[in-house]
Amino acid sequence: MRFITRKDLGWPPSAAPSQSVPVEGFKIHYEGTPVPVVEHSKCAGRWTAIRNSHLANTKEGYSDVAYNWAVCNHGVIFEGRGWGKQTGANGSQALNRPVNAILWMGGTSGVTVPSGAAVESIKELIQYLRLKGAGKYIGGHRDGFSTSCPGDAMYSLVKSGKLEPKDDEMDPVDVWAYKGTDEKSDAYAYLRNTRWEIDEMQEKLDTLTTLVKQLLNK
Repeated sequence: MRFITRKDLGWPPSAAPSQSVPVEGFKIHYEGTPVPVVEHSKCAGRWTAIRNSHLANTKEGYSDVAYNWAVCNHGVIFEGRGWGKQTGANGSQALNRPVNAILWMGGTSGVTVPSGAAVESIKELIQYLRLKGAGKYIGGHRDGFSTSCPGDAMYSLVKSGKLEPKDDEMDPVDVWAYKGTDEKSDAYAYLRNTRWEIDEMQEKLDTLTTLVKQLLNK
């Protein structure tokens, strides 16, 4: 699970209101506009642009990007309001209070079909948030609100249960990294750095093994 935090993005802490009721589950969204097919290096900038557009929306008066989380079609998860903050994306206060909002970064043209990587990351994100206490509900934005969101392709996955994680969906190392270290840290960076440390130790071990063989052959 590749996870980009607000800190990674250079964003300040979210000013959104705190979650006031238990999280019953998730509403899945899409952008609802054309989304060009781009390389992943452009996705963080697009996510920041979405936040900036929400903050500039004086009619809605958003305190932050409306969504709790976003997943690009490359399968990378971006923190939005994050856990413990009420979403502003579902259409009304009544719909916002009980669920987290997950944005799939697809739209009406260009990126219109969720990739396998995006689907797997959404499932892993849901499983992770269930470990933190979220409930079992998974719905689309259009459930209970008049909208085409999250698009027919994504909505079909919602209704068919294809976003429902399996019990063993999360890698135990991912779970340990998120639950066993500072929640504000980037768990993916933590795992990546651990991988580098293991590689470095392996190189030292290989060097030592070579030296021992040389000594034994003398």
